[in-house]
Amino acid sequence: MTTIDDGCPQDLDAIVELLRRTGVFTEEEVDIARELADEALNPLPTTTYRIAVTRTSGRLSAYILWGLTPFTQWSYDLYWMAVDPDVQRAGLGTMLVREMEARIRAAAGRIVRIETSGLPEYSKTRAFYAKIGYPETIRIPDFYWEGNDLCLHFGRVPAV
Repeated sequence: MTTIDDGCPQDLDAIVELLRRTGVFTEEEVDIARELADEALNPLPTTTYRIAVTRTSGRLSAYILWGLTPFTQWSYDLYWMAVDPDVQRAGLGTMLVREMEARIRAAAGRIVRIETSGLPEYSKTRAFYAKIGYPETIRIPDFYWEGNDLCLHFGRVPAV
């Protein structure tokens, strides 16, 4: 059985381990993801980061982190998402994106922006986003480094 909740500060280590287990994030990326997750799990009054986690059989199995895009009224960025490799392709990623959309819709949000890498190991990620309504709309060649493009996926938060 899988459940969704807001996560708690004690989930931080499990999130970091989950990110490492996926095998696609660099240590620098894991460090940045940890900082954002820590802020979302221990929010200050000014924090706009939000987080949701899934638990499968009581164990953290996936997470998603998003936030209001600075200087916008209704646009959001999906900053991080990871699903435990042992339970990938079980619908947890879609479940989390739909949960994020519901919460963004409740906050009068309209647009979601997602950045991904153009590296081959991200091809399944890009295909996943396109499949659930966030097609790649812009690609900036060699953005991160030679051969690593920035792929931007945009979508409108679906109405209920």
